[in-house]
Amino acid sequence: MMRKTSVILLSAATGAALTLFVTQPRAVLMGSSARAATSDTYRQLNLFGDVFERVRSDYVEKPDDGKLVESAISGMLTGLDPHSSYMDAKSFRDMQVQTRGEFGGLGIEVTMEDGLIKVVSPIDDTPASKAGIMANDIITNLDDEAVQGLTLNQAVEKMRGPVNTKIRLKIIRKGQDNPIDVTLVRDNIRVRSVRARTESDDIGYIRITTFNEQTTEGLKREIGNLTTQIGADKLKGFIIDMRNNPGGLLEEAVTVSDAFLDRGEIVSTRGRNAEETQRRAAHAGDLTKGKPVIVLINGGSASASEIVAGALQDHKRATLVGTRSFGKGSVQTIIPLGSGNGALRLTTARYFTPSGKSIQAKGIVPDIEVLQDVPDELKSRTDTKGEASLRGHLKSEGDEKTGSQSYVPPDAKNDKALRLAADLLHGIKANASAPTGEKAAIDKPASKVAN
Repeated sequence: MMRKTSVILLSAATGAALTLFVTQPRAVLMGSSARAATSDTYRQLNLFGDVFERVRSDYVEKPDDGKLVESAISGMLTGLDPHSSYMDAKSFRDMQVQTRGEFGGLGIEVTMEDGLIKVVSPIDDTPASKAGIMANDIITNLDDEAVQGLTLNQAVEKMRGPVNTKIRLKIIRKGQDNPIDVTLVRDNIRVRSVRARTESDDIGYIRITTFNEQTTEGLKREIGNLTTQIGADKLKGFIIDMRNNPGGLLEEAVTVSDAFLDRGEIVSTRGRNAEETQRRAAHAGDLTKGKPVIVLINGGSASASEIVAGALQDHKRATLVGTRSFGKGSVQTIIPLGSGNGALRLTTARYFTPSGKSIQAKGIVPDIEVLQDVPDELKSRTDTKGEASLRGHLKSEGDEKTGSQSYVPPDAKNDKALRLAADLLHGIKANASAPTGEKAAIDKPASKVAN
């Protein structure tokens, strides 16, 4: 029996990381209805063949046959949902490079919206972030070429290139009357997905910016470093900041969640058929030794970061603070098409939190909502529309939710969510969703904070 090697991806933006897994194809017994459906399918394929031959023979200029086929495949996939797409061989190689957490480019997470490139989030300490590129910026031109008409993968490929080469971006930003021209110098982007520092001398602050192959090991290292630096007895707890984290590896989301849990389900994925349901469970060994945990999320927290937030919230292992998350509750599988033929990025499953909830087009509601004070010049661009606003998104059962604040103040002293998280760990504020135990000083309900 042939093996089908494929790859799982969780992200709201292009270029996110992936992980390999192997599945066995099922044997299928075809009845009369299935044979009829197959016959209809072949008639449609014959139609495609007729159109293909007519274009080859009659188009005003001789077309490239390979590009015609790639365009047809790309159109078929992009017509399914916002996260399915075709990657040519170079794009597939680039994705594999980024999986390892290192690649050449600008350091910017993007998605496609209405034919234009929309910034999901700049990556910390990269040319994009240093140049002031912001979430929700719309990129209309790359050098002198309009983005309109390019696929997402084509636009990303143009933004990548040799280190120390320049590229000019034309950006439309809400609140600005005129387009902004920004020239960036490409750099070797080493995605340091986990950063840490002490907060108030007795709290461990850990920011997770993406989920690549380095994330879990980085988290483990920083938990150990902070525990040693602060002292286990003095340490009040941890703040895990996943705001504007667009996602990445499914496997890394599972192992990051596992770092804070001793038992229980972390996530389940469910495809078209019930027998394809997979459940991932935690293993014994909470790396924080039961210390209280506060998780910060916002409108830019998507996919893999939502898996972690949902697992810790459902198990009451952490209190979630911030604003409702993005709402990407689907799983993409990267299916290689053979040597030199690229790969399919295909939506193959929905995922569910331990309590059985799908967050697709809804997002995760934090235990305590905190709205940031936004500078007047940025007020028109501080909301992320979320999954529910994407054309062709998978529908959700029940009411869909769009729009959630994604602004994070650049100065920590102005960061209301961060301040509240520190207060929670110091016992100044209270919330019933926090973990219990001798170190947990959070014991009374609180629902919304905006002051």
